[in-house]
Amino acid sequence: MAVDGCGVVCKYILVIFNIIFSVVGLAFLALGLWLRFSDGTRGIFNVEALNSSAFVLGVTVLIVLGSVMLVVVVFGDYGACSEKRCALQTFICLLFFLAVAEVVVGVLAYTSRDEVGHRLGEFYVSLYTLYANNNDPALAITLTFIHNALHCCGVTGISLVEIVKKTCPKPDGFMESLVMANCPTTILNVFDRRASLVLGVFLGTGALLITALVCSIILLKHIKRSHHAVTTYYSTVY
Repeated sequence: MAVDGCGVVCKYILVIFNIIFSVVGLAFLALGLWLRFSDGTRGIFNVEALNSSAFVLGVTVLIVLGSVMLVVVVFGDYGACSEKRCALQTFICLLFFLAVAEVVVGVLAYTSRDEVGHRLGEFYVSLYTLYANNNDPALAITLTFIHNALHCCGVTGISLVEIVKKTCPKPDGFMESLVMANCPTTILNVFDRRASLVLGVFLGTGALLITALVCSIILLKHIKRSHHAVTTYYSTVY
């Protein structure tokens, strides 16, 4: 059976959406796996005291979210291309829950940006303290990665007293050779400055999911109508 008119338009919109969604899902999954197994961050997951940290939870969410998105794409592509109602109905349910989750998480992250920033800062302090106590080489690599990514140095930023200064980035000038931005404050400021961007990304993704949800419902109705027309025709003929 084949759909026509608006159903065809929605079908191709869903195909394009699933291509974009699969790319984003692969990106999330790849980023999560890279953060989980790269030399710079792998050591965090081997430290029991950090297993409940915001970073570990964030990486786990990336891996799970990327995997779920790829599963959703499978149902969406199969349902749209083959015009299978069962697959489309499953796709619609998954899209609905994802759209609601995207909007809720985005709003919560924005309204609780200070708390999230503080949690990330606390995670850094825990990492810093563990390294100061045992000088674990894996934690040194992780601290070096964070320091270079954020261009900050330890919890004080003062090179004369900073005990992790060998993991800090090279100073940009004379003043930074004496005092560099400390990492807990830098983490809080970075997250606070980019909170609006994070909210925009979540809401934009939610709007995209809702658009795909509407197109899926329209396509499903057209498939049902087409199926009913074919059934009526054969019942009349035979």
